[in-house]
Amino acid sequence: MSLSRRGLLAGTGTAAAGAVVAGAAPAHAHHLPRPVRTGFDRLADDGYRALAGRKVGVVTNPTGVTADVRHIVDVMHADPRVDLVAVFGPEHGFRGTAQAGGSEGRYDDPATGLPVYDTYGVSGQALAAVFTASGVDTVVFDIQDVGARFYTYIWTLYDCMQAAALAGKRFVVLDRPNPVTGRAASGPVLDKAFATFVGREPIAQAHGMTVGELAGLFDAEFLGGRVRVETVRMAGWRRDGFFDSTGLPWVPPSPNMPTPDTALVYAGTCMFEGTSLSEGRGTTRPFELLGAEGIDGRWAAAVNALELPGVRFREAYFTPTFSKFQGKTIGGVQLHVHDREAYDPVRTGVALLVTAKKVWSGFAWRPDHWIDKLTGSAAVRTLIDAGAGTDEVVGAWQTGLTAFRATRAQYLLYR
Repeated sequence: MSLSRRGLLAGTGTAAAGAVVAGAAPAHAHHLPRPVRTGFDRLADDGYRALAGRKVGVVTNPTGVTADVRHIVDVMHADPRVDLVAVFGPEHGFRGTAQAGGSEGRYDDPATGLPVYDTYGVSGQALAAVFTASGVDTVVFDIQDVGARFYTYIWTLYDCMQAAALAGKRFVVLDRPNPVTGRAASGPVLDKAFATFVGREPIAQAHGMTVGELAGLFDAEFLGGRVRVETVRMAGWRRDGFFDSTGLPWVPPSPNMPTPDTALVYAGTCMFEGTSLSEGRGTTRPFELLGAEGIDGRWAAAVNALELPGVRFREAYFTPTFSKFQGKTIGGVQLHVHDREAYDPVRTGVALLVTAKKVWSGFAWRPDHWIDKLTGSAAVRTLIDAGAGTDEVVGAWQTGLTAFRATRAQYLLYR
């Protein structure tokens, strides 16, 4: 069956972006809340015609849910129109039982009996072999992203696309919203010399794209067009829409991403993973609370004095239940975003690093220079160590960011 007869998978958009589904939101659909239909919703609405006659495997996690919070694996497994034969779990696992840096391994899902394969830490020919062994001919991806380069699900997408091409499998992306909007890309662009699983390819730290858009970019720019990815587009999503405008349920994509507010700050404050300070793991407000032993109100005062757009900082004290400073009461700041349209998470994160280093003598980078992996080069670390201010650090990445924005524009599927 050709794509043009599938109904959903129409070959619109740029040729480089692969087969793309028609149906972006009309320009007048700007009221709030704005019901969004996900890629899965539209696939199901069409009677799963795009999967007819295929042996299907799904790469997903707890965020792969319908509007009434049923998991898509459970829904498809119960539907005779879909031949679902395998599930592939990313970091944290398919059912979400593992913490950061962990996964669930190989097991049979108790609810469906389906074999679940672990993709975390597996790539290239090894992952292609997993796809081959599973017996699937079509790999479907449906995971909610949060818009930051170092959030690993987009690199699970990349690795699975590459492995599908190596194994000769068809690849379909079911699109979901970028919860922090798709208005613009910001932050430094990765230097390939610093490529890891928190950044495989040169994209911006806050990429401003959906997973469907990223899939088109990955295929054309980095994977040689070998995947020919097919994206089932959303209906009703606009680039300026934050998650609360979608009408969709929020399911934490990982244990330390409890709310859309977390996603809003994450592209900036996750940089504190690369420092001696707590990034708020082990609290109810990870990435919104930052701190360490010996920090007092001077840090909040210093960063508030910068008058960063859209955000204020409160002197805060907290006791992480795990991770850095477990069981110890520490001081620091809590971010309070009051104007999310004006707020720039990456610039704010840099300002917090610069001021923390000035006011707290215990500031240090992680000995493994993890900050370089997160930011995509040594530039942020070395500039801050040399005494650079926020504007100088941000200015250093503008040339690369401008080039990425031009590339990115070719793969945007929504207005």
